[in-house]
Amino acid sequence: MERSGFWKSGHKPSLLSAFMYFDVSFMIWVLIGPLSIIMMQDYPMTPSQKANLVALPILGGSILRLVLGVLADRIGPKRTGQFGMIITMIPLIWGWQFVDSLGELYGVALLLGVAGASFSAALPLASRWYPPQYQGLAMGIAGAGNSGTVFSTLFANRLAQHFGSWEMVFGLALIPICLVFVVFTLLAKDSPTQPEPMRLSNYATVLKQKDTWLFSLFYMVTFGGFVGMSNYLTIFFNTEYGLSAVKAADFTTLCVIAGSFFRPVGGWLADRIGGVRMLLALYAGVAVMMALISSLPPLYLVTILLFIAMMCLGMGNGSVFQLVPQRFQNEIGVITGIVGAAGGLGGYFLPNILGILKQTTGSYTPGFLILSGIALACIAMVAIVQGHWKKTFLSNVITSQQGLAPSSSSSSPSPHARLDNSPASS
Repeated sequence: MERSGFWKSGHKPSLLSAFMYFDVSFMIWVLIGPLSIIMMQDYPMTPSQKANLVALPILGGSILRLVLGVLADRIGPKRTGQFGMIITMIPLIWGWQFVDSLGELYGVALLLGVAGASFSAALPLASRWYPPQYQGLAMGIAGAGNSGTVFSTLFANRLAQHFGSWEMVFGLALIPICLVFVVFTLLAKDSPTQPEPMRLSNYATVLKQKDTWLFSLFYMVTFGGFVGMSNYLTIFFNTEYGLSAVKAADFTTLCVIAGSFFRPVGGWLADRIGGVRMLLALYAGVAVMMALISSLPPLYLVTILLFIAMMCLGMGNGSVFQLVPQRFQNEIGVITGIVGAAGGLGGYFLPNILGILKQTTGSYTPGFLILSGIALACIAMVAIVQGHWKKTFLSNVITSQQGLAPSSSSSSPSPHARLDNSPASS
């Protein structure tokens, strides 16, 4: 009955369009990750240079999400998505036809970030069609487009070997993004409840609110951890365990599948038991897994541990965005851009942490221990803020029952937000 209510409450073609746009964009965004080992045959790199190469698309996405977030609020998610796909074709053509130095390859990597900025259009396109009680599931389905990572890790190196060129993979990637552009143009539709565009000067008010920074920090770890590991694991498996380019990407695929397909589960469970409880459990899982991975166990065991860690990170993405649209429903475009940008920064730093420490210490152990410590710090932060969130949540419920609308400028979540396991208020 509830699932039936979900499907009737929104616009299925727009939800599908958001997923497809996100999926193909994510595939392109992480394309350099699996191909990096083959690229190193043309452009020899140090461990830190390898890490920087796979991290640059994430940095580009972090910066450009703010731009697309503002555009989504001013011209609508549909036109923003169309614009994003057209711009994404530029680095693909550059990488396919014109790259002849490591510096130019860095430029291509940075411009691929526009594909990562798709968050700022895809998620508002889906979110604005659904009521608060279905936000976790709607955002989870649209966000499951990060499964595009699987296509890159599974096929990119095989195609490069088949055609004898990694550049050809960039050319082939133009085919799916052109097809999705056509489908997106035909099916996607902006929600009629889209809020009026805010003046650019008003966006600064969002940054003044504590919840903006808290959500950014939490997403910096969950999404940053997922996309950073997705881009770097092929190098990790190749360097630490001596796997070939194709086999290293295959093992990465096994781990990426967990994070990709469990994101909707994270949003759905957060709707049921509360986003805070989910985040506490998931950060604990990440902390334990990273600590165990730091011992660099045999290949079969490290793959299992990474699978579980990526599953926790993927579900954490869904859990964070179960809370975000309910707290900032009228500013969902810009807040998605801000929080998404923070997630991108996390994804930029993670490969560099692993790569730089590998180069300076000769081991991946210190890097994974630091990642475990960051997850533990997030547990402490969630534990601290949940008391404040629950108090303000109950205060808003009491105020609503007394017939007084809570202040729109309050930094507390919406009365509909599932912060704990208590029933959602109406």
